Amino acid sequence: MATTTDDVIELTQTLARYAVGMTKGDVDAVVDTFTPDGTYRAFGDTYALSDFPTLVAAAPKGLFMVGPPALALDGDEGSGEQPLCFVDQTDHAMRIGWYTDTYRRTDAGWRIRTRSMTFLRRSGARDGGRPHDPTRPAPSA
Repeated sequence: MATTTDDVIELTQTLARYAVGMTKGDVDAVVDTFTPDGTYRAFGDTYALSDFPTLVAAAPKGLFMVGPPALALDGDEGSGEQPLCFVDQTDHAMRIGWYTDTYRRTDAGWRIRTRSMTFLRRSGARDGGRPHDPTRPAPSA
């Protein structure tokens, strides 16, 4: 199946719904952007969808501003990367980096299957987060 402009638009809108859902603290909207077996990787751990309510509740609140994704779609599967700038609502401190994703077309449309965060540090380092962060929950599985 060939990738169409409609596929790119639909998946871009799915990724936009993720960012808006995170900005608004709408866990259900965020979970809806994933496949049922979807996962999120950061802080040295991989989180299942069942962990999202706790994970989102523990995350700082603010603006999830994303850039256009770079997509590689092939039939009903795909991968991509998307830049992120998170601005904390309380002090306007920023976290920057990018998501690395895999996607799948489902009966409900294009969804994120896996999402992994890479942070860009002031030191020049690039990493998936601080595994020792005491405020983040451990994955349940």
